[in-house]
Amino acid sequence: MRAVRCHELEGPSGLRVDEVADPEPGAGEVLVDVKAAGLNFPDVLLSYGKYQFKPATPFTLGGEAAGVVSAVGEGVTSVRAGDRVATWMVHGAFAEKIVVPELATVKLPDAVGFETGAATLLTYATTYHALVDRAALRSGETLLVLGAAGGVGTAATELGHLLGARVIAAASTDDKVAFCKEHGADEGIVYGREDLKERAKALTGGAGADVVYDPVGGALSEAALRSIAWEGRFLVVGFAAGDIPKIPLNLVLLKGCQIVGVFWGSFAARDPARNRANGVKLFDWVAEGKLRPHVDAVLPFSETGAALARMERREVKGKLVLVP
Repeated sequence: MRAVRCHELEGPSGLRVDEVADPEPGAGEVLVDVKAAGLNFPDVLLSYGKYQFKPATPFTLGGEAAGVVSAVGEGVTSVRAGDRVATWMVHGAFAEKIVVPELATVKLPDAVGFETGAATLLTYATTYHALVDRAALRSGETLLVLGAAGGVGTAATELGHLLGARVIAAASTDDKVAFCKEHGADEGIVYGREDLKERAKALTGGAGADVVYDPVGGALSEAALRSIAWEGRFLVVGFAAGDIPKIPLNLVLLKGCQIVGVFWGSFAARDPARNRANGVKLFDWVAEGKLRPHVDAVLPFSETGAALARMERREVKGKLVLVP
């Protein structure tokens, strides 16, 4: 079978499409014929060896996929051959066939296609865990989303709106803010030209946002924290800017707020049954039209390097999807 593998930790240029042996499912595992795979920012970091996990090279890239179950291992009862599923992993999804644990699969509703299925789980499950499990976002609260036009940012915008929050989408350009408003944002901040802290305060009548969703890091984090409401919750989701900010802890004291870590991958590994239940709920909402994962482009495996480069340059709205 064909697989997109990282041979050198030098980003997009270190990738090759290789012929490798077909995998076989063991006990408790499922073999999936991949129809589509979702690209995410952790794939960029993995390709440089900068992610929390550092697999030995060469390794197959990719954190989520959708396809058809072709075989199951001993003891598997919840899925069977022929089922349409979505699945997630740290890496390994950019291949024609993948083996995953049974609890790492979620059945796709008939109304959800493979490309949409491959563009949903990682970003929306991360965000559901962040907003519901970690922040306990309540209807009527204000949610400030940084990097709001990206994969997890779009998910946060849509889920925040669905959960009844007033969503302020912060992005780098007017075009991206307009995109966010199409996906449920009530207000927008173009942090390429506006002062994030001052504009966020102005849009909340001086009160600040109840919850800040930050997948960006860098200089934006402290500015957003300075605009947070009393007893607000600041969600640390990722560091797409590349720099991990050093936050003055006196701000946490003065705001009476919480800085809350969101490590969805660890949550999914520690509590796979609960994570799977979250995934089922998310796909039900997608099938009902309550969530609309946005696929920016669908590209073949041979263009994975170019796709990673587009993501690295912040040229993607929503998600990129790869197909074998």
